[in-house]
Amino acid sequence: MVQPSRRPATLEDLAACGDSDRLEIIGGEIVEKAAPSADHSWTETRLVEAVGPFNRKLGSRGPGGWWIFTEIHVAYPGGEVFCHDIAGWRRDRVPERPTGWPVRLRPDWVCEIVSPKHEKQDLIVKPRVLHANEIPHYWILDPEEQLLLVHRWSPDGYIVVLRATAGETVRAEPFDAIELRVGVLFGDEDAD
Repeated sequence: MVQPSRRPATLEDLAACGDSDRLEIIGGEIVEKAAPSADHSWTETRLVEAVGPFNRKLGSRGPGGWWIFTEIHVAYPGGEVFCHDIAGWRRDRVPERPTGWPVRLRPDWVCEIVSPKHEKQDLIVKPRVLHANEIPHYWILDPEEQLLLVHRWSPDGYIVVLRATAGETVRAEPFDAIELRVGVLFGDEDAD
């Protein structure tokens, strides 16, 4: 006997779950996002500090020009709802701070921090959806391997434009106006 096909989960289904802070819709299913480890949390905090000078108006104590959020739900036209570790919107494209739950505006930059047992989501599933929605920049930070991968959108797929690990200092687009000490993100080096 053929089983009736289930309908894909909707935003209403996600909201009905009550505490949806750590839930996403991926491939039509409601999926719990991995609970962040101490390493994950540290890396997220340090990256937000590093790109902090961009998270303001242009010319106000740093390069500015971005809205940057952590643990933010973004809805995509295909029905996916991701709770991105960090995402940013260029203020020249989105002059008003994104609001609401979930945000329905396409980000200009997304960073996911790889969590054990969720590598497939961050390395395969999410990049496919982000590419289809023309997200210009996608970063992967892997605390376990201590690496940073920076991807740039192209019509044929994301191109890895930077690979870096602890001990390196890099300029990583779209935040290449500042130097980023990769080891600081993973706790290997102290921030100045």
